[in-house]
Amino acid sequence: MEKRLGQFVRYGLFLFGLTVLALLPPLKATSAPYAAMVIDARSGEVLHSRNADTRLHPASLTKMMTLYVTFDAISRGELSLDSLIKISSKAANEPPSKLGLKAGQKIKMRYLIRAASVKSANDAATALGEAVSGSEAAFARRMNRTAKALGMSRTTFKNAHGLTETGHLSTARDMTTMGRRLFFDFPQYYNLFSRKTTNAGIREVANTNRRFLGSYKGADGIKTGYTRAAGFNLVASAERGNERIITTVFGGRSSATRNAKVAELMDLGFRRAPTKSRIVKPKPLIYADIEDANPNGKVSAGKTIRLVRAVKSSIRPLPRPSGEAVEPPAELLMAMKDDIQNALSQVKEQPEAVQVAEVEPPVDDTTKSAIDVALTVASENAPTTAPQPKPRPANIVLASLGDSVTEHTATEPIVVTRISTSGGRHWGINVGKFNTRYHAERILLKTALTEMATLDEALRKVVKRNGAFDANFVGMSQEMAALACRRLSARNMECETLGPS
Repeated sequence: MEKRLGQFVRYGLFLFGLTVLALLPPLKATSAPYAAMVIDARSGEVLHSRNADTRLHPASLTKMMTLYVTFDAISRGELSLDSLIKISSKAANEPPSKLGLKAGQKIKMRYLIRAASVKSANDAATALGEAVSGSEAAFARRMNRTAKALGMSRTTFKNAHGLTETGHLSTARDMTTMGRRLFFDFPQYYNLFSRKTTNAGIREVANTNRRFLGSYKGADGIKTGYTRAAGFNLVASAERGNERIITTVFGGRSSATRNAKVAELMDLGFRRAPTKSRIVKPKPLIYADIEDANPNGKVSAGKTIRLVRAVKSSIRPLPRPSGEAVEPPAELLMAMKDDIQNALSQVKEQPEAVQVAEVEPPVDDTTKSAIDVALTVASENAPTTAPQPKPRPANIVLASLGDSVTEHTATEPIVVTRISTSGGRHWGINVGKFNTRYHAERILLKTALTEMATLDEALRKVVKRNGAFDANFVGMSQEMAALACRRLSARNMECETLGPS
């Protein structure tokens, strides 16, 4: 009996607890700070903003800058879409979301770009940064220089993927600027952000933004982002007719509520945007520090060189001296007098060489000195005897058509060959294959400037083969070609020796 009473008491307490919990107000879910920005992509006009300049965690919105810098490096010829990228252990060990790359694996640049833009893969983003700048830290510095050049004044990047890190912050305004620059600066790559699925080399991947792309009319990008510190972020773009709106939201509570908020702000933007608006493209990217990249993509910052072509002052020749002539030193006059006397004595001994008129016209002292000097030079250069032609040889043999010439010494013909000045320079080196002749020539020039010690006398040559362009240095000796490849390989540059063909 007592046992049953105890069970009833415990059951009653349980029901009482449930009742109390039901009567309590619901607990509010914790979320990151909210920020939003809506602009007319054609003109850049701000149509709506809220906390747009608050520095928040961007999460994977960071990959927009990672991709922008990668596209910029490709356009500068530092890398190509078909460049093979070796995956480091750091990239392979990045936490999800990831493509599943393995350390030591080689994969083409184009597949890393697809994985980072569509799948938002952290391992692919780190691999891109290391491929462009040699290390993720160096790549982050380039990201920050690029952000500064684009006017993203309140953004600081610490990594290429966007995972939470102290100081890795941005704003809704800056990320909206980033989305607009991707659209205008690299339209050839913008279609990546609208793909719902894509081939990433090792597998097919799905777009993290596919729900918004499939539910909102006209949506064609751009990038999602989520971490616990950031909340659910999204930079989205949509086009209807002649109008294009870009909307950014930071700090959504879930992907569903974030997408609903972005759709609401998109509708607001289309209502406020004018039907017709002049397209104002962003100014071209100009770095405060120009990045001079070598062929393997490692970037070193240098100062901008500005050429001043305007003439600030007119350079004129000095005027002819006027006034009294300055008398030469006494020592020089004595030496000149001695030389003149010697010259006159030589002229008197050789009357046939120089004839002096008996009656001299009146001249001043300056003219007389000039004449004396001229006579001295003439006497020194005059031959002592007249040149005589050499006598005709007595035993000369004349050509004849008859038999009058009975004796003729036959000699073997002498074959004269041109001595080669190449010094066996039939070797060369190859520094890569490229999609365009422009990229191949650009890499050749940069390599020549990087390794002037061994490539100074080599010839740069681009050879089209199987649809690609080989960047070659030719006209080298075997030893010089081998030395050049060893020195380039020490700099982690691609190099292969080419023997005589």
